[in-house]
Amino acid sequence: MFLPLESLKPLPRKIDQRFRINEQIRSKEVRLVSDEAQEVLPLADAIARAKEQELDLIEVSPNAVPPVCKILDRGSYLYQLKKKEKRARAGSKQTEVKMVRFGFRTDQHDLDRLANQARGFMAEHHLVKVTMRLRGRELTNQEYAREKMKKFVDGLADTADVESPMRRQGNQYMVIMKAKKQ
Repeated sequence: MFLPLESLKPLPRKIDQRFRINEQIRSKEVRLVSDEAQEVLPLADAIARAKEQELDLIEVSPNAVPPVCKILDRGSYLYQLKKKEKRARAGSKQTEVKMVRFGFRTDQHDLDRLANQARGFMAEHHLVKVTMRLRGRELTNQEYAREKMKKFVDGLADTADVESPMRRQGNQYMVIMKAKKQ
């Protein structure tokens, strides 16, 4: 069964619900802010002014008493808001948790290389999770494993602070470190 083309209606455009526009504003009077001045007007007068200029009355601060409104083009206002949010997101970089892992029998040269790698991660302001995995008979020599891990952490003490202390989880020891504040 086919529907006639006349019965198909275009889907409504999604309207940004972060602010109220024109008749959506609930207050009886508003503070109208423009480049020249600001004044408190009844809502109907403010909407009439916006219609005269063929623009929209946008509520920019709904929690103020009376609410603060501006006469702007809704499309350009949305565009400016999105641009501002995008700039704010670009400026804030998320910290990641990088992992440095070594074994019970890892030699000192390799530990030095891993320490340099951890320093590099911390220079980029990432957290570093240091793990040492124990396998088989290595599990019987826990004290040596703790000493080796402590030695590795102490080697990074000049550039890093311990965020969470050394703990055992299953067959591995782990420490989370972060860069020192400067």
